Parts: sequence; structure tokens; C-alpha cells
Amino acid sequence: MADSEPPIVLPTLDRLGITSVPADVDAEKVASTWLASFSQAIAKNDIDAILAHIVSDGWWRDMLVLTWDFRTFHGHAKIRKLLEDRLAPAKLSAFKLTSAKLDTPYPDLAWILAGFTFETEIGLGSGYVRLIPTPDGQWTGFTFYTNLEELKGHEEKSGPRRNFLPNHGKWLDQRAREKEFADGDPTVLVIGAGQSGLDVAARLKLLDVPTIVIDKNERIGDQWRYRYQALCLHDPVWYDHMPYIPFPSSWPVYTPAHKLAGWLEYYAEAMELNVWTSSTVTKAEQDANNEWNVTVEKADGSTRLFHVKHLISAIGLGGNNPNIPEIPGRDAFKGVVSHSIYHNSAKDHVGKKVVIIGAATSAHDLAADYVDHGVDVTMYQRESTYVMTTREGGPRIFGRTWWEGAYPPDVADRVDGSMPIWINEQIGKRTAREIAEADKELLQGLERAGFKLNYGHEGGGFFSLTLRRGGGYYLDVGASQMIIDGKIKLKNDSLLKRYTPTGLEFEDGSTLDADVVMFATGFDSPIISLAKILGNDIASRLKAMWNLSDEGELRTAWRDSGVPNFWFMMGNLAFCRFHSKHLALQIKAQEIGAFHGVSSRYS
Repeated sequence: MADSEPPIVLPTLDRLGITSVPADVDAEKVASTWLASFSQAIAKNDIDAILAHIVSDGWWRDMLVLTWDFRTFHGHAKIRKLLEDRLAPAKLSAFKLTSAKLDTPYPDLAWILAGFTFETEIGLGSGYVRLIPTPDGQWTGFTFYTNLEELKGHEEKSGPRRNFLPNHGKWLDQRAREKEFADGDPTVLVIGAGQSGLDVAARLKLLDVPTIVIDKNERIGDQWRYRYQALCLHDPVWYDHMPYIPFPSSWPVYTPAHKLAGWLEYYAEAMELNVWTSSTVTKAEQDANNEWNVTVEKADGSTRLFHVKHLISAIGLGGNNPNIPEIPGRDAFKGVVSHSIYHNSAKDHVGKKVVIIGAATSAHDLAADYVDHGVDVTMYQRESTYVMTTREGGPRIFGRTWWEGAYPPDVADRVDGSMPIWINEQIGKRTAREIAEADKELLQGLERAGFKLNYGHEGGGFFSLTLRRGGGYYLDVGASQMIIDGKIKLKNDSLLKRYTPTGLEFEDGSTLDADVVMFATGFDSPIISLAKILGNDIASRLKAMWNLSDEGELRTAWRDSGVPNFWFMMGNLAFCRFHSKHLALQIKAQEIGAFHGVSSRYS
């Protein structure tokens, strides 16, 4: 939780003194007029005039353009300070309107959403502004967003900048030498070949930054391929596309984990990424120039020492370190203790009694799989869980941006990113209430069954938990009804005390018999794994990650990690798709001398 969350007020029509907004408003004309006047004020570096275009409690969110960071500034005073410090050297210019429409997320909320492009001294940018109506019939800025897209002279090698030369009989040998780095070391080494590692490697490749990805698994995608068989993404396909290569139009809405594993392998091949599998980073030492000497051990025991400028951790928010709480008496228990990361299928435990510790996504997935295979299963719920159905929640959460017929994913990312997270959370509270009302019968059934529910952080629903802890929720695809029907037994009325030889005992003296105790308790910190590679001294300097800052920005991921030239690439498929570009742009900018790390950031 952020230390101090600022008071947030949505610009509802009644608060603005507006009765209604005409549905036939000429959004393009309004936006064009506003942007032309705003850009004139920018060109003159007239900060008073710029602020006159934004409501007094308005917002400016920046990704790398003015701050070389992700920052959100709320209110004139903070925006003024930003502009005084950073506007003139950035040299913003060439603003051009690209889209404009009236957007009404709720009957009492209306704004014109306008997209635009612009230039800076070193790059090309894009942005969005939300214009809200005023009582005198005018429109003024509520949120303003600036996002770095390209570095001038170093644009991505795609589209018209792709390789136009034919290649007759040389490609195989060239790829083999490139993949092995036979002619020299890469600039960047990425640890982990999941979606985060592959996404950032693809971004860097198109920016002409030599990159190698090291993964301990035998095949790309094994981190999905060898999770429990019942694992399936609960985010819809439109939210989950990867950079440059979208899923086919026939792809199912919810992707099975094994299907995603195959896609990752295909993606790496199609994007010509340099991935070493069955290889492990055993040590990384930083030299006096903040560059890295990285030792990689292959499956045959041979090693190679790479000297790279940048090291990226792409091992996930939990670093594949299972969180298994210490409970007294484990040695006395005669059954099996495991964690969801090691679980394969309910078929492995047919005829057994299983107790699952945990009550979020993995716990529900596993419990439903056990029921489907006729296994006696009890879920032990330690704390309340946010539950919504994908049927009711999916269209309400994703439908305006990431859905069939909505925006292309790259546009959706920027529309969503243009909204300050604190504002998104206020809207999210409304959405969560809508979903709860639509799911009312199911939720009441869960409560009657004794299942403990919450509605997210301060009632903010699904995303409020994603941004703070990356878990604690279940997007229901059927397991909730199994709890209601008693097919999944439930225990949550007492704290867990200890193992017994035949199961578990609780503080109130009650017991549960179990042949298998399965922990679905998430993951620990990636720092555990990184300390083994970097050493405790460097690992201790890494900043806390995830959760929200006072400004409502996710901490640390994709930007300054606390250690020069060490980066965290992490997140779900959507976060990785969008922010892999931001991370790659920072590295490229540093390599061409346009960005100088912490000294260039605005903090």
C-alpha cells in the first residue's frame, strides 16, 4: 500500500455543474482547437498558459518523455514544478491530433478522449488527453499523458525499416553464429525466457541491441508446460497478445497454459531471439564501470563468461520461489507435502484425501481439477478472497479497451496507460460494484457456504489487488459453484496449528485428515534467487518492487532497480507487452548517450 494516497475526485457532471453533454459534440473540432492552443503554449514555454488548459486538480502522467521514469503529477502546483524543471530542455514540438471521440464510461462521466503524436529533441512521442466540459460550454484538460515511442535515428527495425535484402543460402549459418555469439559478447543478458524475457529481447532486437536470453529449462515455455495441467489464463486473449505477433483470430479467449508454452517457443523462433536453454546463470559480478561479468553454465557442464553492459531479471515477481509457510510437526506427517508449482494433475492423487492451503486462483484451479477426478478435496482459506466471474467481470473490466472490436492492443495499452492509476481505481470501484451485483447470486451462495469474500483494496476489485500484491483473487470459471455445492469442502474457522501424523490440527482443536497437503500459497521474492547470482551485497541494494508509490505508479519494475544497469522485467502478458518497450528504450538511449541512468531521471 502506498504511504499516502491523495484524495481523488472524479469529474462527474454534477460536480462540473453540467446537466448533460450533447451526444453529437464535434469531438475532433474541440480536440483540434484545444491541442493547437496548448501546443502554442508549449512552444513558447509559457507555463501559466499551459496550466490554463488543464483543470486545477488535473493530472499529467509521463512515461520517459520528461522524466525518464514513470511519474504522475496531480494538481497545478506539481505540474508547474515538473514543467519548470523539465519542459524547456525536452523541446516538445510538432503536436498532431490522431484521434478524438466522446467517451462516456458512465452516465455521469463524459470526456473527449483525444490521441496525438509529438516530437522531442531526441525522440518521437504519443499521448492522450481527456477534455472535460465546463459550465460555459468550453472544454479543458483533465488528464494529459506523454509517452516515449522512438528515439530519432534509432527507430525499431520494422515495417519500412525491415531488412529488404534477399538472403540466399546464408541465413542458417548467420543465425547459428548470432545465437552463439561467436563473434563477441552481447550488450544485454536476460535471465529467464518466459513472456517477460522474450518480450524485452524482441524489443531490444528491433532496436539493434545484441541480446542473449538464458533459461534453465530444456525448452522455451517449460515454465508453463510443466505447471499443473489444469492451468489456464483467466485474462482474455485481447489482453494477452505479445509484441509484433498477435495471436491468430481463431485463438480461444482463455489460453490453456500448455498452448501458451508452445506459442512462446514459436515466438522466439519467429522473432529470431537468441535463447540458450538448459543453461544457468551461476554468477554475475559488477565491475567498476557498472558493467557485468556473467558466468553461464550449460547442460554439459561447460561454462562461458559473458561481459555485458546490462543485466535483466525476467524470472517473475516471485522468482519461482514457492512460498511454503513453516508449520510445526511436518516431520511427523506421514503424507505428502507439496506446492502448486510442483503439481501436475489430480490424477496423481486419485483415492487420496487432499487439503489445499490457500484460496486464490491456483487453489481454485487445483480444487476443481480434484473434483473432476473424484478426489476428496478440502480448501483451507487463510484470508478473504476477491471473487468475480469471468462471464460478468471480463466484459466490464476489459470490454472498453481489450476486447473483440475494441482497440488494437498497442492502442489499448496507451489509452489505459494514459489514465492515472488513482483515477482508474476510482472507476474500478464502480466497476467492482457492478460486477458484484451481476454476480450477486453466486457471491451470496459463497457466503452461505462460509467462504470469506472481499471486494479488493478499498472496494477496488481485481486490478486493485493485481497492482498491490499480484494475487489474492479468483476469476471464477466454475470452482465457486463447486464450493457452494459442497463438492469442494471448505475450512476457514480456525488458524492452522500443526501437522499431525494423519493430517492437520487447528487452534480450536479441530482436525482434518489428509494424505496430501498442497500449498497454493503463491511465491516468495525473486531476491532469493538473485542473491545467489549477484551476492548479498548487490541484492540488498535492489529496491522494493511492485505495489504502488505515493503517485500511484508501480514501483521499480521496468525502470531504476537501485543497482545501475540491472533491470526488472516482469508482469502479466499485457504489462510485459507494453513496458518491454519502455525498458528497451532506456537501454538503447543509454547506449547512444541520450540517457545517463539515475542522473537523468526526474525524482
